[in-house]
Amino acid sequence: MNFPWTIPIGGAAVSAHAVCEAAGVFVAYRYYKWLQKKKGDTIEENNRLVVVIGAAFGAVLGARLLGAAEDIPAWRAATSGWGYFLANKTLVGGLLGGLLGVELLKRLIGEKRNTGDLFVFPLLLGMIIGRVGCFSAGVYEQAYGLPTALPWGMDLGDGIKRHPVTLYEIGYLLLLWLVLQTVQKKYTLQEGALFKLMLMAYLVFRLLLDVIKPGWRYALGLGSIQLACIGGLLYYYKYLLHPRTLLKH
Repeated sequence: MNFPWTIPIGGAAVSAHAVCEAAGVFVAYRYYKWLQKKKGDTIEENNRLVVVIGAAFGAVLGARLLGAAEDIPAWRAATSGWGYFLANKTLVGGLLGGLLGVELLKRLIGEKRNTGDLFVFPLLLGMIIGRVGCFSAGVYEQAYGLPTALPWGMDLGDGIKRHPVTLYEIGYLLLLWLVLQTVQKKYTLQEGALFKLMLMAYLVFRLLLDVIKPGWRYALGLGSIQLACIGGLLYYYKYLLHPRTLLKH
């Protein structure tokens, strides 16, 4: 298996990673609009538009900021700090940045209802498609694992058997999808609880997964993504300590 993968389009070899990223965003948005039409929306139309804008801008900024912060020495050494900032991105930063963008704009417009549940399954779908793209890039994108002697280790393009962390993540996201669907059917949840469950579950997974990923480390051997995961989990600490508060009584 040769990395990175390319897709022939119009006589040119286009990066499969770029195609999957674009496809993930497009498919996730269309799925979101379909769910919105099918299930209805408890949020007034103009406020929902503001929420989507806040999510988009927050996600872009958060993804770039946390992505650049993954390797501070490399950022400092880059000939163009802005170029390095714009060239790097990470999914955890996108999710947390989107959350902060939404919460900020909700405060500005006075929207008090929870708005995240409609995003849950579209986000999961987009993340799965995007991670297929990350896998297709092999070691030519930062989403690869440390060397391993385990039998399922894979050569991702540098001749070294590595943890295929993107495949681990795809499997986890599919499992999380099934678990959240089961929870949704079995329990009556508070508004916004499904999104909180999804984000907390993903942050816990990434906190653990990044132990087997290479990268620059801050204090206690933790990378920027792991520190951001801890920050996001502390933001939701009351639901971690008292998960039954997510149920509607």
